[in-house]
Amino acid sequence: MRSEPLRFKKSQYSGAQTNCVEVAHTMAHLRDSKQGLGAVPLHGDAAALIASVKAGRISR
Repeated sequence: MRSEPLRFKKSQYSGAQTNCVEVAHTMAHLRDSKQGLGAVPLHGDAAALIASVKAGRISR
C-alpha cells in the first residue's frame, strides 16, 4: 500500500502535447497523459529500461 499519491512527469520534449506517456516519481508506474488516472505498474524489463535511461546509460 502506498503512503503518498503518485506524482507523474512527462518528458520536456513533449511540450504542450497531451498525448504522452508519463512516468511516476517512483519510476515504477506509467500512465497515458490523456487518461490522467489508471497508472500501470512496471515490471521487470520496462522498469530496468527506464532506470537505465534515467541514469544516462542509454542515449538517443
